Amino acid sequence: MRKDFSLVPLRDIALPVERPEIPILGKKYRQIGVKLWGEGGYERESIDGSQTQYKTLSRVEADDIIVNKIWARNGSVSVVSSTLAGCYASGEFPTFAPIREYLEPRWFYWLTKTKYFWEQCDEKSRGTSGKNRIRPERFLEIKIPLPPLEEQRRIVARLEELVGKFEEVRSLRQKALEESEALTKAAMRQIFKPHENYQEVSLESVCAAIIDNLHSNPVYSDNGVPCIRSSDVGWGALYLHTARCTSEEEYKRRTVRGEPIPNDIVLVREGGGTGKAAIVLEGQRFSLGQRVMMLRPDKNKVRPKFFLYQILSPSVYEDQIIPRCKGSASPHLNIGALRKFNFFLPPLPKQHRIVNYLDELQTKVDTIKRQREKAMKELDALLPSILDKAFKGKL
Repeated sequence: MRKDFSLVPLRDIALPVERPEIPILGKKYRQIGVKLWGEGGYERESIDGSQTQYKTLSRVEADDIIVNKIWARNGSVSVVSSTLAGCYASGEFPTFAPIREYLEPRWFYWLTKTKYFWEQCDEKSRGTSGKNRIRPERFLEIKIPLPPLEEQRRIVARLEELVGKFEEVRSLRQKALEESEALTKAAMRQIFKPHENYQEVSLESVCAAIIDNLHSNPVYSDNGVPCIRSSDVGWGALYLHTARCTSEEEYKRRTVRGEPIPNDIVLVREGGGTGKAAIVLEGQRFSLGQRVMMLRPDKNKVRPKFFLYQILSPSVYEDQIIPRCKGSASPHLNIGALRKFNFFLPPLPKQHRIVNYLDELQTKVDTIKRQREKAMKELDALLPSILDKAFKGKL
């Protein structure tokens, strides 16, 4: 650390501040919360004055330092942004006003994102009572690196310039992903529509079987056979590793209507994920939990992958599933209506070519997703290093 970066206790550069108000019946109070690990403040749901158990609430203003007594040890400390000014906090969130002659609020904001600061909060939170809550006076004992005010501002400007470039990279990666997904969606919209060489049939006419779940709660066990819920179905893939398990006996009970076989399609028919669908791969063994069902394509008429792509396409998801789920607090897809869904059926050779084309597009989308995720991880890994340099005067 540079010589002009002295360690200064917070009590010398920040003062406790309260702006207490007695909650009033009929008055709305915006509430502030603080995320863990330096992720910053956020606005919670507003409450009426009659809904709080606290005798007083304290109003926060921009640039206040706000501390979550219980979770400060996990980095739940931040600086109030201008958008959160005017929110209220209970006594569980003590606040402090930076002394502006010594402390630039943005300097402290970035400091709250460092492991160095979290460790100090953890140390000051430890008490003999076993309750790891940080007391305001102990919080003010924390020492932080503090160069002259102008140097704080210079480093903050440089730091935010670098972070801005990170966000630009994130934005570009996200834009590339959204554009590639839009291209795939547009292609599917063009493919799955009326055509002179396509038959327009009902969905049930291209199914060898339509198998619903038992409409009973699974009896889970610590291990055994996966039981698929709606959350275990993605847009094209099953996530057996996230599924809860049942015993072999429960598996047999839940598959009495039919065991899943390769190339079956699992469809979410209830809840927020209604319309998600995935194909069963070789070796995948599971039963159906609540909110999901299976469609077994008739391979004499339709290629299973073609069937999956059409189920996920705008012509089915947007034009036939979403309209039937609108206005419902709990979306629900009626099986009777599903059986009558319009399904476009080209000859099998044409289906084969379409699947190859859409597979190629999906491979490109998956590659862009992987590149984006890799870039995000690299950027996330860079920030701690940059913060470390900043607060050692090396930036």
